[in-house]
Amino acid sequence: MNPGIIADLHSHTVVSHGRDTPEAMLRAAQEAGLEYFGISEHSVLPPPYFCRLYRQDMPERMPALLDWLEQQRRATTRLRLLMGMELDWTPDCPEYMRRIAASRPFDYIIGSIHHLDGCLSVGSAANWPCSESEADARFSRYYALMADMADSGIAHIASHPDFIKLHCHSLFRRWITQPRNHDKVRPALLAMKRRGMLMEVSSAGLRQPFAEAYPCPEIMELAADAGVEISFGSDAHTAADVAGNFAALAAYARSFGYTQSAMFIQGEKRILPLPPAGEEVRA
Repeated sequence: MNPGIIADLHSHTVVSHGRDTPEAMLRAAQEAGLEYFGISEHSVLPPPYFCRLYRQDMPERMPALLDWLEQQRRATTRLRLLMGMELDWTPDCPEYMRRIAASRPFDYIIGSIHHLDGCLSVGSAANWPCSESEADARFSRYYALMADMADSGIAHIASHPDFIKLHCHSLFRRWITQPRNHDKVRPALLAMKRRGMLMEVSSAGLRQPFAEAYPCPEIMELAADAGVEISFGSDAHTAADVAGNFAALAAYARSFGYTQSAMFIQGEKRILPLPPAGEEVRA
């Protein structure tokens, strides 16, 4: 039984820091009853940016994966394979990012903010906790960067919009529940709306100890009020993660009034209806 979400646009393989092969990820998507599945490996980072999680040989392995994706997405099957890329947002390297995004005929580009103030990794536990004042500065800068990313027009989808909470969930909860901080998040959402960018609703957070989807309820409500369109992703790093917790994710989106999601095929937006609860589609 498919919960109404038929497209999982965010996944990774052994080429970057996933644990399963592209073939295994594709099989998992077929078994999950998806109609669209995107493999969206991370972009290669420009110096001096660095992620210790990425395989050291990722730059050498990436061309073969992209060749495979270009070949496989032409195959006629019930499931349509899409070629995405998760672009690590490096604001001091705009031409590099544009060149990477244009290097292949990607169906879509996912924009992700993993670094602040140069090379400060927001996803590294070593950089948290910090003081409330420092957290406020980081959260504010994170959403200012997200607005810049949306306005750039480089990416089609803004991934896990509160990924920064990964290792500071309590700090983030205290921050986001203060109405004055909604004014720091809203410009990013309005930029997405203005540029026709999608906000990713991701089940990846449900796999974390805090068991909360990306984004949190406060941001979901702000996005719905602003008329921001959404896409769905699992951010799968193993075959078992593909389409994971999608029934819960569909219910979550519906609770904020969403009746559809969207996706991109070769840069063209497609609308996907989200059936009401109880009207799921059989896989």
